[in-house]
Amino acid sequence: MTKLTSCFLAIAVLFSVILAAGCTGSTTTSTPGAAPVVTPAPAISVTSLPVQYADANGVRIGYREFGSGEPLLMICGFNGTMDTMWNGTFLEILASQYHVYIYDNRGMGYSSDTNATPAISQYSDDAAALMPALDYSSMNVYGASMGSSIGQQLVIDHPERVRKLVLESVTYSIRTPDTRVLYALINATALNPTASEGVKEEAEANLAWNGTWDQLSGINKSVMLAVGTDDILTPPNVTHQIAGQINGSWLVEFKDLPHIGSRYAPVEYGETTLTFLGNNETPPY
Repeated sequence: MTKLTSCFLAIAVLFSVILAAGCTGSTTTSTPGAAPVVTPAPAISVTSLPVQYADANGVRIGYREFGSGEPLLMICGFNGTMDTMWNGTFLEILASQYHVYIYDNRGMGYSSDTNATPAISQYSDDAAALMPALDYSSMNVYGASMGSSIGQQLVIDHPERVRKLVLESVTYSIRTPDTRVLYALINATALNPTASEGVKEEAEANLAWNGTWDQLSGINKSVMLAVGTDDILTPPNVTHQIAGQINGSWLVEFKDLPHIGSRYAPVEYGETTLTFLGNNETPPY
């Protein structure tokens, strides 16, 4: 094995560890300058809920649902499935006021795939087609990591499908100087012979994505951007840049938290999300 290949595999393993950290059912405490301490807490047991299926955009999408109220669609990040992606306490808080839907992207978990070329726009088309398949013309949308890339593409390509949008651990491109660590990790995964086909396709889609920078200023929906100050994959500076492009967007930073901070501080992220989604931003206030 060459040194280069060994390096790629080591980075891919690191990425898996970062994305797997802080799984369902946890709350946190933290002190300035210290990593959050994760401790168990009562939460929704995601895998105990039945998997349902909906046909959308040429694939069969596996999903779960819980709660009641306005619909909220949760879009998984890179290498994530609905079994592993979301913190159970976080989902429980959201489901206290919203009808929450989680699902697997095509080729991942319980969802089928086609032979189409992988693309972020394809994943966003899937999300757009899933909504009417679930009997909604539009939904609130929450995307984390790659899910936030899909969320951006969704609101740009299908604005009529999005009510409000939350983008956690977000970037407008993986090829910016600030996201060089993220790019290296995605590229390493694409070259990793042990990665699953679905994960490789997600990596290829990210590498082929042209980004959204030139289209961000055209977004006219209510958008909240959330980022941890210790996020090295999608650093706060990128979130600040995006906030500057989307008129009236909310920017929320969580101190000392890493990538996908909702896994580490589910109560704080959940309550902040409910505040944003429930806020009336249409005059008269």
